[in-house]
Amino acid sequence: MDLQALFFTAIAAFTIALLLGPISIPLLHRLKFGQSIREEGPQHHKKKAGTPTMGGLMILLAVILTTLKFAVSSLDTLMLLLATVGFGLIGFADDFIKIVKKRNLGLTAKQKLLLQSLVTVLLFGLMLWEQGGSHSFGIHIPLSNWVLPVGMFYILFLLVVLVGTTNAVNLTDGLDGLLSGCAIMVFAAYAVYAYWHTNYDVALFCAAMVGALGGFLAFNRHPAKVFMGDTGSLAIGGGLATVSVLTHSELALILFGLVFVVEALSVMIQVFSYRTFGRRVFRMSPLHHHFELGGWSEWEVVLVFWLASFICAFGTLALLSH
Repeated sequence: MDLQALFFTAIAAFTIALLLGPISIPLLHRLKFGQSIREEGPQHHKKKAGTPTMGGLMILLAVILTTLKFAVSSLDTLMLLLATVGFGLIGFADDFIKIVKKRNLGLTAKQKLLLQSLVTVLLFGLMLWEQGGSHSFGIHIPLSNWVLPVGMFYILFLLVVLVGTTNAVNLTDGLDGLLSGCAIMVFAAYAVYAYWHTNYDVALFCAAMVGALGGFLAFNRHPAKVFMGDTGSLAIGGGLATVSVLTHSELALILFGLVFVVEALSVMIQVFSYRTFGRRVFRMSPLHHHFELGGWSEWEVVLVFWLASFICAFGTLALLSH
């Protein structure tokens, strides 16, 4: 496979997502699938109330169609689509309950974890099948040839990777175009990384994600005409985590997606500090809101985070190339 195939895959996904916009957005309007804005968020975000959400369905459809068209039918392709669609459906259920059933919290934490665990078990089952029943699972240590053997305990590590990644990615989805742009950088770097390691199906999937997110960004950039909702953010997180698993770079994902990690850490630090000391470290968490409340415009925050994501993703790619 040559790089031209990656380019065509990305363009195809971009085109599909772009064409879906004028169809999906009016439909979401008619169905009254409008975003509700949390009261404790920045006050100027309240004007976004009613903007259609669940736009992640556009991303999902574009990725599914292009991956099935260009990627080879393999277990890797099946695992990528299972994780992306599986976590996307969990997000869809969460969005549906919030919007249609008028329950602000959506799925409970226990319900989410149960469903995420189910997807994880299915993925692990496919990995066992791919290995012919072998239990020789290991965790690859970045910048070394060392592999930490963990055997069947890998399923617990897999659950941590999947749940941790999806939650971190989900927390980053708080400003117009923020997650879309950051995810494009990470998937683009992973497309190159997977190509270098001849994981061609993974590379094609990443290219499809880049294109789909790019097409969606045309409608999601500030001021956003549509939001992806948990349907999109959980699908992106599930797909990204599985890419790291199939390229044996689960720990390196921390560096590739460092922006997502920092966003999640900012929430954890804020909660711990407030509950322990009664003080807030940040003006508001996740971190992007801290900068907003510090006087930065939404577009300034988004551009800086995009740049940071690019540096982290491609800096890690350069680091691992040596």
